Parts: sequence; structure tokens; C-alpha cells
Amino acid sequence: MPGGCAIGARPINLHVAALEQLGAEIHHSHGYVEARAPKGLKGAQVHFDRITVTGTEDVLMAAVLAEGETVIHNAAREPEVQDLALLLSKMGACVEGAGTSTISVRGVSSLHGTGHTIIPDRIEAGTFLIAGAITRGDLVVSGFIPEHVGALVMKMRQAGVDVTESGPGALRVRASARLRAADITTEEYPGFATDLQAQYMALMTLAEGISLVSETIFENRFMHTQELARMGANIRVEGRQAIVAGVPELTGAQVIASDLRASASLVLAGLVARGETVVDRVYHIDRGYERIEEKLAGVGARIERIARGAE
Repeated sequence: MPGGCAIGARPINLHVAALEQLGAEIHHSHGYVEARAPKGLKGAQVHFDRITVTGTEDVLMAAVLAEGETVIHNAAREPEVQDLALLLSKMGACVEGAGTSTISVRGVSSLHGTGHTIIPDRIEAGTFLIAGAITRGDLVVSGFIPEHVGALVMKMRQAGVDVTESGPGALRVRASARLRAADITTEEYPGFATDLQAQYMALMTLAEGISLVSETIFENRFMHTQELARMGANIRVEGRQAIVAGVPELTGAQVIASDLRASASLVLAGLVARGETVVDRVYHIDRGYERIEEKLAGVGARIERIARGAE
């Protein structure tokens, strides 16, 4: 069965139901998913009850070689879905509507090879933008697509961060004074990304005033609040909402990374906390960030990876 961070229920029922509409026969046996299509896949009208990024991508990949036309309703609009559709189109697929809530796919008999450059990681870029803001620094983040982090940039500006263009594919972040509290609610793209919620919360722990962080995507994505509290943050969780009262400073502590984005938020908090912060279980962060300590150290952070024995 699929894995990933323990941030809430991650059922695959939407994936299974959609593929079955295309003619797949799917069975669960001893913790495995077994899928067959003895008669091949055929186009169908697929309606997702709720938006699912990987579910949309699954059906998109299946539909390009299915017989006939497939229409995906309530499709995810994330840039990653659009990028996949672009790749498939370059390989000979017939895809229309990627980036909207309705995607049409006309099946073809075969695909061919192509060259393609994957879009930059918008969540990594957003994390570094927040790093510049939380340290009240002057940082240029380049090599990504600023439009992909539009919701984050809007909220950062509301909080008092100066975010400006710094050439193609680059943003400059400056925050010389204490920030203001600004509420967020996570949503599917183009809304505020759930994968940036923990990092933004770290930013709000030091903002003046009270901010409300509402999580609508995953029901168990506030595990980082307990670790931030160890560092002096004032956070109260009520259901799917966290109430963050800004404090003047954070202090270093021994904290544990519970999942990928939570670990990033603890690193951000550690950058600005007084004293030393040690983050354990950093194998989580390595799943989503390549050499994050080297990149941050390259712009002045006092951060290093500590070699540990078997744990």
C-alpha cells in the first residue's frame, strides 16, 4: 500500500474508482494492490468527488493510451499536473484543458520518446523565500517560476515582507522589521499550498499579533506545533485550526522532525532561534530537499549536518 508522511488519511479509493471506470480490474490482497486490464482501457467520464493531484495524474497517464475519449471532471490544477500533460503531449498524447478543472484526453495507439525539463520545485522555492523573511534578511531566490508561489507571496506581503522581482525566475525577499500576523487557509492550487503551511507557521511564531492557520487538506498536519512550542512558540490547536500568538524570540531546543514539511519548519525556526537547535530524524527532510544545509550555509546560515551512529 502507498506510504508517505503520517499527516492524515491518504486513501486510494479515488484512484481505484477512476481507473475502474476506464476498465481496470483492481483487487486488494495482503496489503498489495493488484490491477489488470484484460480488455484494455477505454475512455470514460471520470468525476472526482474531491480534488486529487496524484489521482488526476493517474487517470491522465492511463487515458492517453485508452481507447476513445476520457474527460476528467474536478481535476487538479497544480503546476505538476500541467507539466505532466505537457510531457505527454510532447510524446504524442492528445490532452486539452490541463490547468483547468476539466481535462479532455483522446487516446492514441502509442507514445514516443521526447526531451523534457521538469519544472522547478515550488515548495522548495517557497521554503527559501520564508527563510529570507524569518531571518529578516535580504535574499534572492532564483531558478523557479514565481507564479507558482503566488498565494504565498501575497500572504508574505500582507505580513510586511518586501517581495520584488529580481530578474526572470527570481524573487528578492527583504524583511528588516518585525512582521505582522496574517491568517492563511490551505487550499488546492492556486490557493495556499498545504506543503507550505508548516513553514509559514514558523514565520508567524515571531510576527506581531495573532494569526490563524487553517488546514483543510490533511487532518493531522499540525504535529510541528508541539516542537515549535519547545522553542518558545505560543500556539494553540483547535481541530483543524492553529492559533499562533507571535512572541519576541524563539530559543534553541532539541526537536524531532515528524514529517517532511514539519522538519523544514523546524530548520527555519532554528535559523533565527537564540542558541542552538538540533533537529532529529532529518531523513524526513531529505525526501523533499536536496542538501538543504549546504544551500542555507551558502547564504550565511550557521547550520551543519551531524553524523550520528545507528539509532
